[in-house]
Amino acid sequence: MPALTDAALDQIFREARTFRWWQNRPLAPETLRAIADLAKLGPTSANSSPGRFVFVVSPEAKEMLRPHLDEGNVRQTMSAPATAIVAYDTEFYEKLAFLAPHSPDARSWFAGKPAVIEETGFRNSALQGAYLIMAARSLGVDCGPMSGFSRSGVDQAFFPDGKIKSNFLINLGYGDPDKLHPRQPRFDFDAFSRIA
Repeated sequence: MPALTDAALDQIFREARTFRWWQNRPLAPETLRAIADLAKLGPTSANSSPGRFVFVVSPEAKEMLRPHLDEGNVRQTMSAPATAIVAYDTEFYEKLAFLAPHSPDARSWFAGKPAVIEETGFRNSALQGAYLIMAARSLGVDCGPMSGFSRSGVDQAFFPDGKIKSNFLINLGYGDPDKLHPRQPRFDFDAFSRIA
């Protein structure tokens, strides 16, 4: 399989930025569906796919989200065309007969094991949220991921049955490039990686 072009790598990684200011352009529901349909293809443990996404778009849903945001995240979130709540289903293992048909005992790896459920759900939904960011960028949509919010408040507002828990948020839209600051530093390879 050939490598992606430099232009594609620029769009997804090298030139992509975290946006906090947004153009006044809506995101079509079809675009949000396309982003989710790409993100779902990324790997997860045992194909467990615990991630659940809620795309907060309507004014009513935005107002449900507002009181649970840290003060510094209110403006950027309320002005974003959409905010994805990246969450995880704590009963994801109930879907493994469908998701992992080659492993008929997969449910038993998780059922009745709350620590394993929590670790697997949180870790893999974080992966799926990262895939969502890459999918959005690949479709020309800018992202502003963040964790400054009350998880318990969001869970009560959006997942009152307690079976789904939030992980982090991603503002989505078309960023305003005029309000970007210079890219912040990144480590050189040897500062964060090694080949053993």
